[in-house]
Amino acid sequence: MIEFDEQKGTLEFRVLVVPKASKTEIRGEHDGRLRVRVAAPPVEGAANAELIAFFAKLLKVPKSSIEIASGETSRRKSIRLNGVDRKDAAEIKARLAQ
Repeated sequence: MIEFDEQKGTLEFRVLVVPKASKTEIRGEHDGRLRVRVAAPPVEGAANAELIAFFAKLLKVPKSSIEIASGETSRRKSIRLNGVDRKDAAEIKARLAQ
């Protein structure tokens, strides 16, 4: 089960990134983290940029509201969504759990 941390105005969840995949997609769950295959290589922030763009499109939020809270250079990352109210948080959790 994916673990979420909901604070006032933010929603945080953890991901396990698999870089250099054939396409960017969510491929299930691993130890409470979303397992995300990313098409970009882990060079000069390309995989991080691809990850942020992927979640922005999937969750229909601006890229500027998504940040990597921890794990910038690791495969294990925490993603933080800023400007999220309770209603939005429930919708996002449901979308990510599919």
